[in-house]
Amino acid sequence: MTNEAARHQVTAAPLRSIDVGSLLRAATVGALLVLVGVPLLFILLQALFPHLGSGSLAEPFSALLPSLLDRSVAGLLLNTLLLGTCVALASAVFGGALGVIRATIPIPYARVWDIVLLTPFMIPPYISTLGWIVVLQPRGYLQQILGFHLGPFLFSLPGLVCIMACHLFPAVYFAVSRSIASTGGELTEAALMSGATRLQVFRRVTAPLALPAIVGALLLVFAATIEEFGTPAILASQSHFEVLTTAIDQRVASWPIDLPGASALSLLLVLLALAAFTGQSRLIAGRSYVTISGKMKSQGASARRSTVVFGVTALAMAALITVGVPLFGILATAFTRTFSRGLTTSNFSLRNFELLFSNTGGAVQAMGLSFGLAMCAALVTASLGVAAAVLGRRRGAQGFDALGALTALPNAAPGVVIALGLILAWNQPWLPATLYGTSAMLILAYSCILLPYAARYASAALTQISPDLEAAAMMAGASPTTVFRRIILPLIWPSVAAAMMIVFAVSSRELVASILLAPVGAHTMATYVWKQFEQGSLGLGMAMSAVAIAVTTTLMLIATARRPVRMP
Repeated sequence: MTNEAARHQVTAAPLRSIDVGSLLRAATVGALLVLVGVPLLFILLQALFPHLGSGSLAEPFSALLPSLLDRSVAGLLLNTLLLGTCVALASAVFGGALGVIRATIPIPYARVWDIVLLTPFMIPPYISTLGWIVVLQPRGYLQQILGFHLGPFLFSLPGLVCIMACHLFPAVYFAVSRSIASTGGELTEAALMSGATRLQVFRRVTAPLALPAIVGALLLVFAATIEEFGTPAILASQSHFEVLTTAIDQRVASWPIDLPGASALSLLLVLLALAAFTGQSRLIAGRSYVTISGKMKSQGASARRSTVVFGVTALAMAALITVGVPLFGILATAFTRTFSRGLTTSNFSLRNFELLFSNTGGAVQAMGLSFGLAMCAALVTASLGVAAAVLGRRRGAQGFDALGALTALPNAAPGVVIALGLILAWNQPWLPATLYGTSAMLILAYSCILLPYAARYASAALTQISPDLEAAAMMAGASPTTVFRRIILPLIWPSVAAAMMIVFAVSSRELVASILLAPVGAHTMATYVWKQFEQGSLGLGMAMSAVAIAVTTTLMLIATARRPVRMP
């Protein structure tokens, strides 16, 4: 067998016994259908057939139009669109300005600043929101230190937008800084030599070339905003600003339960996310963003000292506001005996952590359950992500398009929708057995929500492996299984391990699916924090939050060091 023939064999049918065999292909597609397709299918079926829960398909469409035409739905949709748009714009202004500073000014220890400004992404948004509350609310830490509070602002739409933007701006910051840096070479220099001002260069050269990354980041911010449950549920409840995610939860968790209405709202939320993706594709379609050279060249190598001081000051202020304030609120509450006694030396104590690890309120079980479920989700997503990516290398493989669609579909399905779909799917009366009410439901939810991480990381790693390596091994007599075990898996393992750490970190702190699907009497770390906050036990809740932040931040930083984090 010639090298070219072996390479053709690897490309046309790589690892036949592993990734082309009909058994594995069927098992992978079947697992993805159960994990991703079934929940979304039952959302659609419940919306169309209101009596599906009782095993009847009677009166189709009888509840869909009334649910969508309800007067409250228009308000929910407008609120969701308003919140998503405002947060995206605020993130664009804040993150965009910081990104320009990072790309155009030679900031000392720039990589360290990047890690610091990535921290808001690593803190669960609902935990960060709790930190903001204890700082800004009446009799909060701000009032204790400076004598005034920002309670009215905090529990308002502008406050909600600002807090969510403080969490999501890193997406825009990194997109803008990397894009400007990558286009800051020959094209910028040529424009400046031609007499253009730096403002003209930015407007006519840099900004248009950076548009795809910026639009993608704004899409990410918009989608993450409309899918977020914790922050709107905590802050908007007092201002009566209800959005689709909180309305879906209310229809499922409050009596009388309205499954058809919740399903209709879920479809609306999914369509909204899909529309955002479609709009992004059309916006950048037909334009060219190719640069002359891929080399990056600093645009601020000769910046004046005052300019550098301004840049460092701006990044430091951003870090203080977005990282320092919520972390201060969380840690100050965790390390004090009671919140009401304030920031005094005598109030400093480790009592909350002692209570936490002495299993007060089932804290130890909550940590054990969260970590166990997160590990299972990491293993499931890694296995399916690698299988789907390896199968995807065979372009002519049957089911390839289905695999790609199924692994990407959770991008447009918020966690509350996935959770509702699993509730509907596993509560059908004709099922001989059900997973509902067990921890397996949480594994399914976490795995479905976070599958794109593992799939994208594995796919990106596989594209970097030359088919010649597999061809050479097969020419040497290695079996397909040996090729996968000795060549493919070791080469893609760093990326897969990074994805597993991210899945583990995010799963261990996931909120909305945990609230809706956790077995009766069982708590995860997220639901434990939520419960303590509702009961007024701020110290215990913040102590658990500190543990969650420490674990997830450490894992995310390790994963980032192995491979840059790409949000799905």
